[in-house]
Amino acid sequence: MGSPILDRDGRFLGVFFRSQMPRSHANYHRPAGLPEARPGRLARGRMQVGGALVALACAIAATLPTAAVAATSTLVIEGAGEGHGVGLSQDGALGYARHGASYQQILGHYYTGTTIGKAAGGTVVKVLVGSKVKRVPLERYVRGVIGAEMSPSWPAAALEAQAVASRTYALTAHAGGSRFDVYADTRSQVYNGGAAESAATNAAVSATAGQILMYGGKAAITYFFASSGGMTESVQDGFPGSEAKPWLVGVIDPFEGTASRWQLELPFATAARRLRGLFKGTFHGIEVRRRGTSPRILSARVLGTTAATVLSGPALAGRLGLTSTWAYFDVRTGSSLKQEPDHSGQARTWKPVAPAPATVLAQAPSRAGGIEPSPASAAHAPTAGASGGVEAP
Repeated sequence: MGSPILDRDGRFLGVFFRSQMPRSHANYHRPAGLPEARPGRLARGRMQVGGALVALACAIAATLPTAAVAATSTLVIEGAGEGHGVGLSQDGALGYARHGASYQQILGHYYTGTTIGKAAGGTVVKVLVGSKVKRVPLERYVRGVIGAEMSPSWPAAALEAQAVASRTYALTAHAGGSRFDVYADTRSQVYNGGAAESAATNAAVSATAGQILMYGGKAAITYFFASSGGMTESVQDGFPGSEAKPWLVGVIDPFEGTASRWQLELPFATAARRLRGLFKGTFHGIEVRRRGTSPRILSARVLGTTAATVLSGPALAGRLGLTSTWAYFDVRTGSSLKQEPDHSGQARTWKPVAPAPATVLAQAPSRAGGIEPSPASAAHAPTAGASGGVEAP
């Protein structure tokens, strides 16, 4: 069981259960120029008006039972994964590496149809550290990132995949326009300079020196995050308002199992406080409207007794403090547990259906362009464990 989550004022908010605590930083940077998700306007419920006093009396009488029930209710949230879900899953890459995949195969799985190219010699990355912009040679920059994003104890293939993804991201993020390329924190990717370096991570950088991912002859932005929960998300769904990218499509992550599952329980009073301003009357629950390529929430309604608000999945997750938008909602009142409305048309699932991992891993990015067969033979192709989780090496 994880530690209780505390609000900024130290008050108890609920208990967050997770069988696997985060092992790496997540990349939460939004596409450049994409506006922050904002909740929609309050959608007022219908109220029958008779004279002012009658209407007031009716409203008070109608809300008393609801308020009494809400006072004893708990919002139970079950979910999977950590991070926005777009691009490479670091925990998934760990699973693939432990099952024998090369870094080229890992990259080919998460970034569909990409090829491996070379960055221009002498490239410098402009990094915003605090309030100052530092100019760092590309390879030195990548050495300062890998150990801050992944454990040096992870297999070489995972570290090498991270090196290529981080190198490419540095050249494509354009976080600060012409002033700087990347932040030094999770708004882009974590850069700790020499403090992040180790023999293992430096070896991964050297083994992939200068390599970046390309699509259609251009460097392809390479988002990544901590844990997918079992499936990644297409970029237009993970970042509402973003354009679709053919290399950033949702794919199955077969080596992430129950370890990426989590559960959060919030008393209704706590949930109402976190969602303040998004409903009117008494907080009544959450209604999911749409889900993405994966089960991640695209839009939902925060319900009140007299008004509700539509907002995006990322905005909802941010208000509730969720680590992922792959979430399902129930309400517990006493010994009764009731599912919240879900109009997405998707059944609850922790294992979305997709092609077998061996089929996906039969391809790897090619240096020359296009996709070529992996040098690994079918006999040595990585295979999932019986449970679909990551087996110990």
